[in-house]
Amino acid sequence: MIDYEPHQWRDHFFAVRGSMARTIGYRALICGLAAVVVVLLNHYWHEFQSTEKVHALIGTPLGLLLVFRTNASYDRFWEARKLWGSIVNESRNLARSTAALFAADQALVARIVRLDMAFSYACMSSLRNKHGLGPIAEELDPAQAERLSGSQHPPLAIGMAISREIADGQRRGLITDVQQAIIEQNVQVLIDCIGACERIKRTPLPFAYVVHLRRALAIYCGTLPMALVLTFGWTTVPVTMIVAYVLLGIEEIGVEIEEPFGVDDNDLPLDRFCTTIEQNLRPFLPP
Repeated sequence: MIDYEPHQWRDHFFAVRGSMARTIGYRALICGLAAVVVVLLNHYWHEFQSTEKVHALIGTPLGLLLVFRTNASYDRFWEARKLWGSIVNESRNLARSTAALFAADQALVARIVRLDMAFSYACMSSLRNKHGLGPIAEELDPAQAERLSGSQHPPLAIGMAISREIADGQRRGLITDVQQAIIEQNVQVLIDCIGACERIKRTPLPFAYVVHLRRALAIYCGTLPMALVLTFGWTTVPVTMIVAYVLLGIEEIGVEIEEPFGVDDNDLPLDRFCTTIEQNLRPFLPP
């Protein structure tokens, strides 16, 4: 994710990184070349009949489709951000409860807190189709780290390992059944959060909707010069490119934020979230 100052218009106007200007620019250029062909044909071969009324009629539903596309993608982005906010909060709560209730066994506290820190890194890796526990793997027992990292679902395996540690503390009388249930709630929320993130990742927008929108955009932008050439002449070329840049840009924004767990410029900063959790939880480790 790109950090920026929202009041700096001048800097943003010329920004390239994160703006998808290259991708959109290439497509707008293709539309511009199509406009050049239309203007030449209109001038030297046959005068086109204006289709501006048709484009005006299509423009309204096309705009609604684009708005829905962007809103649906942003809803996914914002839900993902809230889920990772919950992972941060529940990781802190789990470490806080562990440090307070298992104070009599600092070794147990250290094991649970380290597993807690590893959970966020495992979630990040899983959402990026990788396996790994981040830098925390070096602080865990080597056999345990290898087993957790190599499991079919590392976040779930870590959650199970934390539950076993909590149950062991309860069996030894360090906490009561009620306290165990309270701490387990934190673990359950963490598992629910990664499950919700996986739902977002594995359920893209319906294919039929995306295909129809892109076909409509291609037809609209590709035939737009025919609607403009009688009025604008050679000015049709830059006007077509500007309109195409705006419309295609809106669609590309939806594509960019639809799956927010990757490493693109506009994706969520999962690395930063994991580092924050690690830094917040380290004070709970025994000296």
